[in-house]
Amino acid sequence: MSTVAEIQEAIATLPAQERAELRHWLEAREEDGWDRQITADSAAGKLDFMTKQAEQAKRDGTLRPLP
Repeated sequence: MSTVAEIQEAIATLPAQERAELRHWLEAREEDGWDRQITADSAAGKLDFMTKQAEQAKRDGTLRPLP
């Protein structure tokens, strides 16, 4: 297994196009992790407070549409 320093050194030598491809790949991995976390938190009820806040805001007449 490569060390972080070795990986950083290898990245530094990549052509711009390959660095862009790597950046997109890393971003996609982060987004996938975020999606899994949100799904798990929602299933566990950790986000229920948001629904309650929105419902209360609607009742109070203070609910604003998303931009």
